[in-house]
Amino acid sequence: MNTDKIYAQNIADQYTPKKTSKVVQLKKLHQQAKRPAEIFAFTFGIVCTLIFGTGMCFAMGVLGAGGIVEMIVGIVVGLVGIAGVSVNYPIYNKILNKGKQKYGSEIIRLAQEIAEEN
Repeated sequence: MNTDKIYAQNIADQYTPKKTSKVVQLKKLHQQAKRPAEIFAFTFGIVCTLIFGTGMCFAMGVLGAGGIVEMIVGIVVGLVGIAGVSVNYPIYNKILNKGKQKYGSEIIRLAQEIAEEN
């Protein structure tokens, strides 16, 4: 066995353009449809959770002087965080549906091509 030939072939394979299969294209399109909604949901959820936690810290007196004003501010800030977390999932669904509409016809066409080949 000629190891130099095998080594040269492995290096050449790394530089030749790869033909992507239809299944790989389908997975990429599916991820493109979902990615904006997921990025928004995670980012918005984390920010709203941090807002809620900050409000709780003010309300319990961990932050600030611990007076009645800080407690009221903490409750208001906490309610803003709760409201944000509450609307996160419906907003995620709307963004996801837009992505499905944008890429849906292409995904269905590609999926049907794959199904007909098998």
